Amino acid sequence: MKLSIVLSTQPAQFQAVTFRGNLEKNLRIISSLGYDGVEMAIRDPDLIDLDDMEKLVKKNGLSLPAIGTGQAWGEEGLSFTDPDQNIRRAAIERIMSHIPVAARFKAVIIIGLIRGIVKPGVTHAQAMDWLIGALCQCCEAAMLNGIRLALEPINRYETSLINNAEQGLEIIKRVGADNFGLLLDTFHMNIEEPVIENSIRQCGDRIFHFHAADSNRAYPGAGHIDFRSLLKVLYATGYQGFVSGEILPIPDAETAAKRNIAYLRQLEGD
Repeated sequence: MKLSIVLSTQPAQFQAVTFRGNLEKNLRIISSLGYDGVEMAIRDPDLIDLDDMEKLVKKNGLSLPAIGTGQAWGEEGLSFTDPDQNIRRAAIERIMSHIPVAARFKAVIIIGLIRGIVKPGVTHAQAMDWLIGALCQCCEAAMLNGIRLALEPINRYETSLINNAEQGLEIIKRVGADNFGLLLDTFHMNIEEPVIENSIRQCGDRIFHFHAADSNRAYPGAGHIDFRSLLKVLYATGYQGFVSGEILPIPDAETAAKRNIAYLRQLEGD
């Protein structure tokens, strides 16, 4: 099992970012705890020193399997489905700016809350058309660089667009790009999926990345999700990617990360 955990390169309001702040210090901690990789939450690639980040990731013997982009929504309000076409265009351009970064690390680009929500005065159908159009543009550009995009079904309390695996598979069909798949997150699945294992089976080889967080968004083992069962099903699909902790830093980041990896490692070989 290849394990990673989320680290934000910039300040963020989003709470389920386990590590944030000093990049060098946090990468050293993540490596020392035994993680194989680090999932970087990057709001704007232009605001970070990519050469320095790459050196630090390699220095600590880590991979960078995925790039989170949701802070562009949380901090700046950028989304693919805003009524303002200038904001929609800026959101697309922001995702495009992540492609060279992803190419450096062979990372998946995550499409999370940058999809936006259905805003007042906009129909669901119109928002979906904007979303699909944006995804088609981004997938086409990413394909030229051999990069994959993964849309994350997110629960109904956070967005009105693509809440579950079935809806995720439907939008994959509508986009029609081989480099477009899903990021499944156990916290959201616990809310939206009738049986998490069945949804994982249904998604199969369209699972490009995987988030592990318990029912309370804390580290696995702190809630009631049966990770032994669902991870068995995940790997039965042929999944070979990372299981990444997007968890609340409770009681603190290092303790949460330590408990996360300890719990998941003891499930290996089951």
